[in-house]
Amino acid sequence: MRLLLLSLGTGAVPGFLDATVGTDRAATRIGYIDDAAVPHAGAPFVAAEHAALGRFGAAITDITVGSLPDAEAVAAALAGLDAVYVCGGESFALLAALRRTGGDTVLTALVRAGLPYIGSSAGSIVTGRSLEPLSLMDDPALGEGLTTRDGLGLVDTVVVPHADGALPPYPAPLIDRIVGEYGRDYPLTLLRDDQAVLVDDDGVRIVVSA
Repeated sequence: MRLLLLSLGTGAVPGFLDATVGTDRAATRIGYIDDAAVPHAGAPFVAAEHAALGRFGAAITDITVGSLPDAEAVAAALAGLDAVYVCGGESFALLAALRRTGGDTVLTALVRAGLPYIGSSAGSIVTGRSLEPLSLMDDPALGEGLTTRDGLGLVDTVVVPHADGALPPYPAPLIDRIVGEYGRDYPLTLLRDDQAVLVDDDGVRIVVSA
């Protein structure tokens, strides 16, 4: 598998794309899964994240998994892509959309089969073992219909983005509380906003992504 799990900064994205899909950006097709951002439609950070990815020159296809009827439709939407980018926002809303449509099974299978995956914040969180520790950061009430808070299990950790406490919604005391309440029961990976988790043939490691 090849995954790049961002907190906020996108500096590691070009190198990841070079290594996984090649350097011809004009021929690169990236699916942009935006379900985590749906609860924040119209917020400046939503447009800013989309624009940041667009500046890398690839062709972007917007995909709202929760608007699709079933797993077959999700598979059709993801067919032919060179990579997938799962944006930031509300991790419970994202997980609920994936579970409700069967997109969780489809996406996990494609990534395990080699589809490069880039996640940002919520898109990184959902790849892990569980969203439970992030119930202090995101709103579990947005996970309508969820019967479990298990993540996709693509990585054997729980990614905690924004762990430097630099963003006002996620101050350092909140990060400390997550560690204090969940650190003994879950393997937490704390990511600063200038870091990312890289998963490739060489294993799992934290890289700079300023």
